[in-house]
Amino acid sequence: METPGVTRTPRRTLRDWLVDTLLFLFAAVLGIVTAAERLGMPDPVTPVLFGLDQLVGVLGCGALWLRRRWPVELALVLVVLSAFSELVGGAMLVALFTVAAHRPVRTTMTIFGLSIFTALVFALVRQGPGETRETLFLLAVALQTAATGWGMLVHHRRRLLETLKETAVRAEAEAQQRVREAIAREIHDVLGHRLSLLSVHAGALEFNPDASPDDVSRAATVIRQSAHQALQDLREVIGVLRAPVEELSRASLDRIRELVAESRRAGMTVHLTMDLDGGAVPGRAGHTGYRIVQEGLTNARKHAPGAEVSVRVSGTEGEWLAIEVRNSVAAPSSPGGTPGQGLAGLAERVQPVGGRLKYGPDGDDAWLLSAWLPWPP
Repeated sequence: METPGVTRTPRRTLRDWLVDTLLFLFAAVLGIVTAAERLGMPDPVTPVLFGLDQLVGVLGCGALWLRRRWPVELALVLVVLSAFSELVGGAMLVALFTVAAHRPVRTTMTIFGLSIFTALVFALVRQGPGETRETLFLLAVALQTAATGWGMLVHHRRRLLETLKETAVRAEAEAQQRVREAIAREIHDVLGHRLSLLSVHAGALEFNPDASPDDVSRAATVIRQSAHQALQDLREVIGVLRAPVEELSRASLDRIRELVAESRRAGMTVHLTMDLDGGAVPGRAGHTGYRIVQEGLTNARKHAPGAEVSVRVSGTEGEWLAIEVRNSVAAPSSPGGTPGQGLAGLAERVQPVGGRLKYGPDGDDAWLLSAWLPWPP
């Protein structure tokens, strides 16, 4: 069990052990080489102080195994000790690298500035024979700058990779959301149209109980066919989970005549005009155009029953595709009201393909739904 309030340090991986071992060896070897050089030259430092320097160097190297848990605290201690201890320099460089790689830039630059000051102090108090203070100071600054710069490079590279990963996760989530929205729009358009047809025929039977057996049979046939077609269309919508909508759905401009015929069988008066100058309309534009006509007919049937409806589809290949659905009696909703989900869904369909959508009263007590879509050559 985890103790509340206690943050557990992540366990080292094999790669972590390898990196920590290499950095420990780097600091230890640097300290040994420096000590050997110091033994080979006359040194004004007393043997006691040199022995103390060696002890500090060994402890500093050993303390590097704690650098992942307390990087800032360890760096501060080693930087301060480096002002007087020559053999702790390797461990101090590793600590500077660790802070730069794992902590914010502000913290890194603060500790780096302190290390520059301690380098100046060391050059003043530990000048050896044949060495100048300027050379000693510049060498220390160069090594500390290299260690800090390398750590900052690692830090920014890690941040970049994390950002790219977050962006990829966000893009995947947005893609999944777009799929869900596409499915919702398809379900609304398909079932809204089919259920409105069912409602019209069922309502006719309800309000005409004296209908002849032939009329009842015809209405029942239409209801059965509409229900069957609704199930077929719903299966197509579910296919959106595996491929783009325009690749699976049979909805296209070629089926607008079939759509109008269904509305006429439901008792609507629909006038259709199609004036297309070019070949077949590409899948996405054709699919969007079909859904616009479908939504227009569904809204007219729901909000303006008995009204005459005119559908006009025109366009030229390589230019624009224009679609208009007008009913003679204005729908109850208006631009000042809250649009239905169907109209909002149409706007979401039209925008990605670079089209425009308008809807609202059109004068003379009429309601107009119009759209302009690009028709690629």
